[in-house]
Amino acid sequence: MTPFDLAALEPLIAAEEAALRAAGIVAGDRVGWIGLNDPAMLATLFACERMGAVLVPLNWRLAAEELQWIAEDAGLALLREGPASGAVTPLPARGEPGCEALLIGYTSGTTGRPKGAMLSRAALHANAENARRLFGLTAADHVLTVLPLFHVGGLNIQTVPALLAGARVTLMPKFEPDGFFDAVEALRPTLSLLVPAVMTALVRHPRWATADLASLRAIGAGSSEVPMPLIEAFHARGIPVQQVYGMTETGPIAIAQTAAEAMAAPGSIGLAAPLCGARVMRDGQEAPVGEAGEIEIRGANVMTGYWRRPDATAEALRGGWFRTGDVGHRDAAGRFWFTDRLTRVIISGGENIYPAEVERVLQSVPGVTECAVIGRPDPRWGEVPVAVIVAGPGFDEAETAARLERGLARFKHPRAVIHMPSLPRTALGKVQIEKLRELTSGG
Repeated sequence: MTPFDLAALEPLIAAEEAALRAAGIVAGDRVGWIGLNDPAMLATLFACERMGAVLVPLNWRLAAEELQWIAEDAGLALLREGPASGAVTPLPARGEPGCEALLIGYTSGTTGRPKGAMLSRAALHANAENARRLFGLTAADHVLTVLPLFHVGGLNIQTVPALLAGARVTLMPKFEPDGFFDAVEALRPTLSLLVPAVMTALVRHPRWATADLASLRAIGAGSSEVPMPLIEAFHARGIPVQQVYGMTETGPIAIAQTAAEAMAAPGSIGLAAPLCGARVMRDGQEAPVGEAGEIEIRGANVMTGYWRRPDATAEALRGGWFRTGDVGHRDAAGRFWFTDRLTRVIISGGENIYPAEVERVLQSVPGVTECAVIGRPDPRWGEVPVAVIVAGPGFDEAETAARLERGLARFKHPRAVIHMPSLPRTALGKVQIEKLRELTSGG
């Protein structure tokens, strides 16, 4: 792990641009990248920016079938594999339409298939400006990146903004508690971005009480609601926890805390980011102070739409506002507070798991007559998926496990399978999720 800035990255960017041009990449082509955190991935992003090409980061944790689907949906012209192989693999997808985005981030959808959120060059730069102001980024900073760059959180909340601000960045290939403590003590970074599962691993580690963390002037935190005990543990070490609220579709920074806000209002997700508008809507009108409604976002950092999904784009973007599907409220000081989720997304260790994705696989298993997937609280991961199955003749547990192994990343696999004679449904046939949670709470 060697710190670098944008100037030090320049030779890699030039070499990557040359490699992409030699492979026939032109403006609008989609370039896939898969691998652990490495400067080569950032070089590919900046090379794509110069060429007008589009980077599509791929989650290396996904199963082969999931990766294949994304590659086909995005119409990848080539796949860049790194850092171990450094391979450039051409793919037979030429003739798909061009795209004016700089980045397409695939985010799981409630239909069971992910959607590609298109983020323009202007969106990434607007997001970087939001980050610069919120974190007070200067060339004197040093960001330690431990979250995966295939998520916009790891890529865009601190990493790319730090490079654009002239700061240094150190990439951990993947998070590991001892590696984090070692890096902070040896390299003296000033900022890092964590998720609750990572924070939990650090706070519970034997080195937490004695590790020298004095160089960290703050950490960013997000992806799911951050429990107060974790915030208090970091604040007790003198490290403000700046919550960041957003999603792939918003770049992701939409609502966030400054370091001062983090100390003044722990638990709040903060104020609208500097280049963002944010509001809470209920029944078509802005909700009064203190009353819950759906959080909506607008700004230059918001996606232009979903790749090849005009209907989904029209549903998500209305009148210039992005509908988050999340519930929150504002207090008298204008701060936003996260309340709940309108959708059924399960956030496990910072990873989004949509029940429909898991249900789609379970429904392909012989003998499964009905199924539903719900989230169950977990002290380590925040939530874990649990499958509820109505089994008929021919059901086989081993075949179920095999189908999950082939079709889904391991972190999406249900941690428990509960058998029921039937699923509770409404008169219209919709599964009653809350009733299901009640019935399975002791499972």
